[in-house]
Order: sequence, then C-alpha cells, then structure tokens
Amino acid sequence: MSNKHNHKHDIDNEPKAVDDNDIEINDVADEENTDAEAAKEMAQEELDEVGKLRKELEETKAQLEKEKKEYLFLMAEFDNFRKRTLKEKSELIKNGGESAMRGLLPVIDDFERSIQAINESSDASSIKEGVELIYNKFVKYLEQNGVTVVNSDKGAEFDTEIHEAVTTFPTDDESLKGKIIDTVQKGYKLHDKVIRHAKVVVGQ
Repeated sequence: MSNKHNHKHDIDNEPKAVDDNDIEINDVADEENTDAEAAKEMAQEELDEVGKLRKELEETKAQLEKEKKEYLFLMAEFDNFRKRTLKEKSELIKNGGESAMRGLLPVIDDFERSIQAINESSDASSIKEGVELIYNKFVKYLEQNGVTVVNSDKGAEFDTEIHEAVTTFPTDDESLKGKIIDTVQKGYKLHDKVIRHAKVVVGQ
C-alpha cells in the first residue's frame, strides 16, 4: 500500500504539458501590450509636436503683430516727414522769393534817385556814371544769388548747351569759322542751370 501511495504522489508531481493555446494567448497579450505602448508613445509624440507647432504659431503671431506695429509706426513717421518736408519746401520757396525781392529794393531806390537826378541835372557824364553804378550794383547782387553771365565773347566756342545761334555770318578769318563772332543777347545761368541761352551770331 505504501508503494501505491508513492506512485500516485510521483504522478501528481510530474510536470504538466504546456498547451499551445496558452502560449499563443500569452504571445498575443505581449504583442498587444507592445502595440499599446508604441501607440501611446506615438500619440505622445504627436501631442508634443502639436504643442511645439502651437508654440511656434503663437510666437509667429506675436512677431507678426510686432512687425505690423513697427510698420504702421514707420508709415506714420514717413507721412509726418513728407508733410513737414512739403511745408518746409513751400516756406523756403515763399521766403526765398521774399528775400530776392527785398534784395532788389535798394536797386529800385537807386533807379528812382537816378531818374530824379536826370530831371534835375544836365550833366550827361554824371548821369552816365550814376547809371553805371546802379548797373554794377545790380550785377553784383545777381552774382551773390548765383546768377552769372554765359560766356559768349567773340571767338568763344559755340556750344548748343548754352548758346542759341540766331544767324550765321560769313567771315574771312578761318579762326572764327564755327565760333561766336557777335552776341545779340546775353545768356545767364542760375548756379549750373542755364536760365536763358545766349543769342549769338556764328561765323561761317
């Protein structure tokens, strides 16, 4: 009887056979856990990426708003500068004309005194001297304001930029052919700009 009991005990202690179904279930569970973890990680990565993109979007919006404000500020500054410049230009033209007219008043005074002297004196030489003084004073005033006479002396090169040929005249002097031989009307420059061409006769 003792032998039967021991034999039964040995049978109970024998390792049980592993069912293939149990292995498959365990493997599937492991795979599902792995897939779940991977999906969770992927979802987290996507959330992180969305968060990063949102942050970048907010930063871009803030930068855009800042640049918009700066642009509007610059536009306002430019508009103020433009208006100020136009006003200053207008005042400069106005005051410049006023200054030019004021400078002519002494010349007018001299002409009035000269006319009075002509009526009261019969001395032609003194009258001529007075007129020449006024003329020289006026020419000096023009020079002070940038007005100069265009060179149209006899023998000067004819230049269409500053001269206007009113006619040509035959000349026996070879050195005067194609050059100025007489001035009909003087020309003038205001600084470097011709404000009236000199009317000249050109040798032919």
